[in-house]
Order: sequence, then structure tokens, then C-alpha cells
Amino acid sequence: MVNETRAVIAELGGPSALRRRLRTEADLQAAIREGFPPLVVGTVMRAAGLSLKELARSLDVSPRSLQRRSHTGRLASRESDRLYRLARIVALAKEYLGNGELAARWLRHPNRALGGKQPLEVLDTEPGARSVENVLGRIAYGGIS
Repeated sequence: MVNETRAVIAELGGPSALRRRLRTEADLQAAIREGFPPLVVGTVMRAAGLSLKELARSLDVSPRSLQRRSHTGRLASRESDRLYRLARIVALAKEYLGNGELAARWLRHPNRALGGKQPLEVLDTEPGARSVENVLGRIAYGGIS
């Protein structure tokens, strides 16, 4: 869990993007509740190889809202939570698939285990994210997905 937390924090841009040090899960929870700084949006977008439109769709937020957030102080806690969810999936995909390019491609490719949907399409809910995690786990441990 500690390594996963570190990987997710790295996908979020680390202390420089988050503008604070996160050492524990409690620190991460507090940062989500306060709302991430807007810089985190661009960092996750680049890390996942996503366009603004793809990122907005996977977060269930309009692209305009994401653009508007870049001019405000912080993201809403709900947006930060969804961004964390995406960063967690990106970190797992990179770890299990080998690199960022393969992970980005996999996130966009329809997956039979997800009902023919792209992993990015189902990340807007926690059950969807868990389904994606399960598929990644099966890939990592030799199952068919």
C-alpha cells in the first residue's frame, strides 16, 4: 500500500505539483478534501497521455470546467477524488503493463472484461475503477483479460 501511495503521488506530480508533502494515506485524504491545486490536472493529463477532452470525460467533468479550474485556487474535493482515482489506475497500469505508452494505449482500448468499454470510460465511478483494477490485477498475475 505504501508503494502504491508513492506511485499515485508521483502520478499526481509529487510535492511540487501538490504544493505539500504527503507522507501518509491521511495526508493524501486531507489533500483530496482540500482540493488539489490546478497544476495537478495538467500533470495527470500528461502522465496518462490524455487530451483535455479525454481527461474531462473520465472525470465526468466538462472540459470547460477543467479549464476554468486552472484559474481558480483549487479543484473541488469531488474533482480531486476523481483525479486521484485516475492517477491510481494510471500508476497501476504503468506498473503492470511496463511503461506509460502501453498504459495509455491500454486505457483507450475497448476491453471485453469491461463489457467492451474502454477502461477510461468506466473510471467515472468507484465500481468502474474497481473493475479496471480487477482487470489489471488479472493481467499482472497471468489471468485472461
